[in-house]
Amino acid sequence: MPSESLTLLSESTVYPDCKSTIGDLKLSTSDLPMLSCHYIQKGALFTLPSIPFTDLIILLKNSLSRTLTHFPALAGRLTTDATGYVYITCNDAGADFIQANASHITIRDILSPTDVPDSIKGFFSLDRILSYDGHFKPILAVQVTELADGLFIGCSVNHAVIDGTSLWNFFNTFAEVCRGVKRISKVPNFSRDSVLISPTVLRIPSGGPRVTFCVDSPIRERIFSFSRESILKLKSRTNNPKWVGYDNGEIDAVELMGKQSNDPFKSDDGKLTAIIDSWLKKAVLKNETEFINPTPEISSFQSLCALLWRAVTRARKMPSNKTTTFRMAVNCRHRLEPKLHPYYFGNAIQSIPTYASAGDVTSRDLRWCAEQLNKNVLSHDDVTVRRYVEDWERDPRCFPLGNFDGGMVTMGSSPRFPMYDNDFGWGRPVAVRSGPANKFDGKISAFPGREGGGNVDLEVVLAAETMAGLESDLEFMQYVSGC
Repeated sequence: MPSESLTLLSESTVYPDCKSTIGDLKLSTSDLPMLSCHYIQKGALFTLPSIPFTDLIILLKNSLSRTLTHFPALAGRLTTDATGYVYITCNDAGADFIQANASHITIRDILSPTDVPDSIKGFFSLDRILSYDGHFKPILAVQVTELADGLFIGCSVNHAVIDGTSLWNFFNTFAEVCRGVKRISKVPNFSRDSVLISPTVLRIPSGGPRVTFCVDSPIRERIFSFSRESILKLKSRTNNPKWVGYDNGEIDAVELMGKQSNDPFKSDDGKLTAIIDSWLKKAVLKNETEFINPTPEISSFQSLCALLWRAVTRARKMPSNKTTTFRMAVNCRHRLEPKLHPYYFGNAIQSIPTYASAGDVTSRDLRWCAEQLNKNVLSHDDVTVRRYVEDWERDPRCFPLGNFDGGMVTMGSSPRFPMYDNDFGWGRPVAVRSGPANKFDGKISAFPGREGGGNVDLEVVLAAETMAGLESDLEFMQYVSGC
């Protein structure tokens, strides 16, 4: 691997090309907990455009300026008033724009290693900066790094200002404007009139909040890719219906029908034999006649999460009575009543924890693990979102990000985000990567595969010993189509 160092060529401030007409935006109960989190760092890798790099930088700066007109909050700063409320002041203070060179690094150097290379860290600015620091640092920084045969555009954005939905809307809009689009397709909504906007004040300790995990803990990071076909196979396995027999045993309905279709013990008129007929009659459910399906269909993503939860828990080799936690971030925009605008700008996410003992996770089947996740996701409706808000108002606090007891997995991002829709005028990205921010043992991020169509990439961050266990886990690796 070539040297990971790069050369910073220039740093400047880009201002919106039109002055903001939006007033102060109050941080919500979904925004405020993120003040102790690092800036979000997401970026896209491209093949090198044919346009001269100097001209490219001018084009990107001008496009960012026009994009900031649509996203004035990203050119603002955080401010706290005398009562303790925290706001985004849309004061046109501008965003950072950094130009860097790493012409000794190729696209292959980034994509071919088993682990995500450390060189990625240099493609993002505002590293290890807490979101609270947006009071005196830019809310957004864009870094453009020239490679030997490619280009990386990395965005670092304050996590108390933006979530994944808003981030990728900005990124997509930036690309649209660069392509010369006159009317952007997804106009952000800056309304602040939902239940997420609270009169409760978050009291910040003197000196500001602290990050809640050790940033220097040794970790490994890999990308595991799952094809659409592999995920459909996994989903089918998870949703495979069962009958429960009279002796509390399970009968696989699909397997049973397959066996019966080739059963040599058939009567001449094709009826089931007495033995099979008796077996079926004794197969009962809750009401002794129903076909068991205790939950609605479990999604592909929940199936994948359950697979990962089981594999990581096995790899950690924890005592069977140890509690494990699988956290999933859910979008609340469509869960609230009335619904938030699909392009509501800001954080509109809540973290759903699912708990189970290590013994249950590893000894019960995949479906059981997926059902636990499924139940929590389905139950997170308007009432639950509001209860989370009320709970936070009773005990306002920053979000405790990390793996505090050694048994936690935290899933972020989403394969539904339009990460590969970022065509700036020279083609779609070759890959999407994230920076070192907010990474710890057990932090997982889900990306769509570049091919689309249901392919998924998981960015997995684990302690080295746990990663080695995951890599040798047969159940997990049989579904992996690429690393």
